[in-house]
Amino acid sequence: MTLAERTIAIAPVVKTVQVKASQTHAFQVFTTRFSTWWPATHHIGKAPMVNAVIEPKMDGRWYEVGDDGSECDWGRVLAWEPPGRLVLSWHLDGDFQFRTDTYSEVEVTFTPLDDSLTRVTLEHRNLDRFGQDNGQRLRGKVDSAGGWTGILDLYATAANG
Repeated sequence: MTLAERTIAIAPVVKTVQVKASQTHAFQVFTTRFSTWWPATHHIGKAPMVNAVIEPKMDGRWYEVGDDGSECDWGRVLAWEPPGRLVLSWHLDGDFQFRTDTYSEVEVTFTPLDDSLTRVTLEHRNLDRFGQDNGQRLRGKVDSAGGWTGILDLYATAANG
């Protein structure tokens, strides 16, 4: 194998936030109230996004709905383990184009620290499945203030409220 043929693993993006909520409430806000905190600017459809959905079941869809009724898939539910864990496939590459041939993974865990405080950890991994350049581009986007950092801040505000 030549150096050019080797794929160097891309480090996962890991973000953690604490929310003033029970583990169950934190999980519910993340999943069933997803569209109340996901930024409407973060969509891939041609129409403005009016809803974002995580179907609450194994192999459920993860998608957006445009104001014209159109739907754009983002991925699938790979693990549905309320209230402790959720794993989603992320089919959007470094250009936020939907890919049917591969995906990275987003795992979210909800760890109770006490009855009204939960640590939420998000790990976006397997970015190298999109190829080295595309995966690095994706990592740069999701590991930014406008990526998971800012998105989890919006989530925490919704879960705390």
